[in-house]
Amino acid sequence: MKQIALIELVLCLGAAAALVSCGNVKADSKADLAAEAPPPAEVIPAGGSSLVRVDNPAQFPIVAAGKYEAAPQLNVTGTVAPDVSRNVPVISIASGRIIEIHAKLGDYVTKGQLLLKVQSADISGAFSDYKQALADDTLAQAQLARAKVLLEAGAMAQKDYEVAVDTEAKAKVTVETTEEHLRVLGADKDHPSPIVDIYAPISGVITDQQVTQAAGTQGLASPNPFTISDLSHVWILCDVFENDLQNVKVGEYANVKLNAYPDRMYRARIDNIGPILDPNIRTAKVRLEVENPGLMRLGMFVTATFFGQKKETHALVPATAILHLHDRDWVYVPQGDKSYRRTEVNGGLILAQNMQEVTGIDPGTQVVKDALVLENTVEQ
Repeated sequence: MKQIALIELVLCLGAAAALVSCGNVKADSKADLAAEAPPPAEVIPAGGSSLVRVDNPAQFPIVAAGKYEAAPQLNVTGTVAPDVSRNVPVISIASGRIIEIHAKLGDYVTKGQLLLKVQSADISGAFSDYKQALADDTLAQAQLARAKVLLEAGAMAQKDYEVAVDTEAKAKVTVETTEEHLRVLGADKDHPSPIVDIYAPISGVITDQQVTQAAGTQGLASPNPFTISDLSHVWILCDVFENDLQNVKVGEYANVKLNAYPDRMYRARIDNIGPILDPNIRTAKVRLEVENPGLMRLGMFVTATFFGQKKETHALVPATAILHLHDRDWVYVPQGDKSYRRTEVNGGLILAQNMQEVTGIDPGTQVVKDALVLENTVEQ
C-alpha cells in the first residue's frame, strides 16, 4: 500500500511540473510575438493640397488685384450662312436642251456674264408666231389703206371701213404681243435663232448648280440651273440658351471671330432673335449681320461674344499671376507664416499692359505676381 501511494505521489508531482513548464512556454511565445509586431500606426492629419509653404517668401512678390468694370459677356458658337435676301436664282423661261455651260459651282460671276445657252422649241414657235403677226399686220395696213380710198370715193360703206380699221388695230396688238413673248423668253426679235442665252442677273458666287452639259430644262417647272449669292454681306447663325437670352438684344452689336482666323475680330449687328425655341436643347436662333471682308466662307465656324446691359465689377491681376493647371485657372493667395493657398479663378479677357480679368476673387485681394515661379519652386 505504501508503494502504491508513493507511486501516485510521484505521478502527481510530474504532472504538476509539466503544467508549469507548458505555462512558461506559452508566456515566452506571447512575449516573442509582441516584440516582433510592428509599432502601431500614428495618424497625422494631412494639410490641404492647395496650401503650400516656402522657405523664402521674399522672392515671390505680392500684388493687389485691381478693379475692372465691364458688361457680362456671353460666348457662343455659330456658323456663316448666306443672306437669303441676296440669293438670286438664275432661271430659263424657255424649255429645251442645254448646249453650252460657261460657269460652274463656286465661280465668281459678274452681272451680265453669259452662263449657259439653251436650244428651245419654244423660241422657234415664238418666232413663227411673230412672223405671222407681222404678215397679218402688213395685210391689215394694206386693206385699211384701200378701204380709205374707196370710202373717199364713195365706193364703200362706213361700216366696212370701220371693220378694216379694227382689223388693222388687232394686227398691231398681235405683233406687240408676240414681241413681248420673245422678250420674256430671252430672244432677240431682230436675230431669229432657236438658241437663247442666259445671263447672270447679279454679281456674286454661284452657290448652287442643278444643270450639266446636254441636260434638259422645263422652264419654271425645273429646278433653277444656278443660284448666285452676293456674299458681300453674310449672316452668322448662333444657338443661344434661353437662360442667356437676357444678354442678347436686337440692334446691339457682338464681336465675331473666325475659328480659321482667330487673330481677327469683326463687329456684327444682331438682326433677329428666333421666336421659337428648339424644344430639345432649349436654344433660340440668333441671327447676326456682318460685312464680309472676303475671308468668310459659307459654313465656317465662328465665336460670337455678346455683351450684357448691366456692368459687373471683376478683379484685375497680371496675366503672370494666373496659373493654368489641369484645364483650370488658379492664383496663389498669401496666408501668412510663409504659406500660400492656391485658389481657383476664371480667367477672362487679356487687357492692356498684360493685365487679365478674373472672377473668383475680390478686387484688393493679394496674389503672387508670378504664380508659375512659385509652382516650380514648390515642386522642386
